[in-house]
Amino acid sequence: LKKAGIELNRKMLADMAYRDLPAFQSLAEKAKAAIAK
Repeated sequence: LKKAGIELNRKMLADMAYRDLPAFQSLAEKAKAAIAK
């Protein structure tokens, strides 16, 4: 997440995964893309 420039703590990520799965999945894809670079 840091490589992708996403600054969220674990609590915020967990809450997002619970309440807004599509947004969480989008963040996960961005993080995966940043790792692949």
